[in-house]
Amino acid sequence: MFYAVIGHDKPGALEVRKANRPDHVAYLKSSGVVMQAGPLLDAEGEMNGSLVILDVASAAEAEAWVAADPYGKVGLFDSISVLPWNRVIG
Repeated sequence: MFYAVIGHDKPGALEVRKANRPDHVAYLKSSGVVMQAGPLLDAEGEMNGSLVILDVASAAEAEAWVAADPYGKVGLFDSISVLPWNRVIG
């Protein structure tokens, strides 16, 4: 099943995001469950959040993936949602 993980960064956290981006991207690539991923952008085009589509068996697996994400471990996100997602196109 697919899950959309949507994280919104804490205000002023761009440098935290940039400093931890290499570890986050390595995690995305190595976990084997990421189907799509990329940063959310603000009006100026700066990264201020994340959208990740996971292919996992359960919400519990999606939550475990989120808990192990380097961005989450450093407290980057102000809020994060894990939602079941139905792919229609793509």
